Amino acid sequence: MGLALPDHYVWDSWYVRDGETWHGFYLKAPKSIGDPELRHWNVSYGHATSDDLVNWTHSGTVFEPADSPAWDDYTTWTGCVVRGDDGYWHLYYTGSNRAEEGKFQRIGHATSTDLRVWERVGDGLILDLEGPNAHYYETAYPNTWHDRAMRDPWVIKDPSGTGWLMYFTARASGIGEPNAAGCIGFATSPDGYDWTLEPPVFVGGYGQLEVPQVFEAGGRWYCLFCTAAEHFSKAQAEATPGGPVTGNHYLIGESPRGPWTIGPCFLDGALPCKRYAARILDTETGLQILGFADRPEGHFIGEILDPDPVMLGADGTLSIATNKAAAE
Repeated sequence: MGLALPDHYVWDSWYVRDGETWHGFYLKAPKSIGDPELRHWNVSYGHATSDDLVNWTHSGTVFEPADSPAWDDYTTWTGCVVRGDDGYWHLYYTGSNRAEEGKFQRIGHATSTDLRVWERVGDGLILDLEGPNAHYYETAYPNTWHDRAMRDPWVIKDPSGTGWLMYFTARASGIGEPNAAGCIGFATSPDGYDWTLEPPVFVGGYGQLEVPQVFEAGGRWYCLFCTAAEHFSKAQAEATPGGPVTGNHYLIGESPRGPWTIGPCFLDGALPCKRYAARILDTETGLQILGFADRPEGHFIGEILDPDPVMLGADGTLSIATNKAAAE
């Protein structure tokens, strides 16, 4: 059935489980805007609940850009939700403002007691490309890319001790080939409120590694991400069997801090793209992947597809059962 709205485009999403209930958060924009490419600038967050990741009950809009003027008065883009040590639910999100025409992205923070009503912590802003480690990142605009990238935060509890780890989409500085400068940015926090920018944990392969999701499975660490065929570096394009595609791929790591390497076979890609900005969820029946229908037939769909099972190989590689069956 999928997660879809009759009068809104739906795209990037993220999920958290509370008891037996899955809570899904997603970017949405009214179809009345006409051109679906305008959705990025007419965005708010929707919320829905499900017991099976197939049948969804929608709760409407739960978060949106702040009133002007504010650092996030233009867009609130992709984020994540975790339960903090303080008992609150914590939303980490991407923001941009009208004064900068949405070109500069920063990361914000809001909290909730019920996953439906969210309040910004202060003005929301918690992290920018500033401080002693900022030189590792591409911080200026204009530059070699269409934005000053710092978005799609993903936060996990630090498994090695107290505190929290954040991953985000960014670009590394000092790299001549634009499509080799994509990186997974990194930040740490002792409490989920105060964050310190750290050097990237991975650089290269693509011009951007969007919507990172870091998780552990089978004793290994994975960083799921999405990218487009036109954003493969020259070396990565040559190393990819069948050539560049658009979709979802992954890094394999020895720990949540790396070192990370690119998975050997592209996980979930096609031309045109079937599924983008995917998440892998750990369910009672195993790992499941779900993401939004991008352009499987050449035109934008804008709804989240039903999940597909993900298989974990003995060598640590990931594959999608439906993709493998279709190829055979």
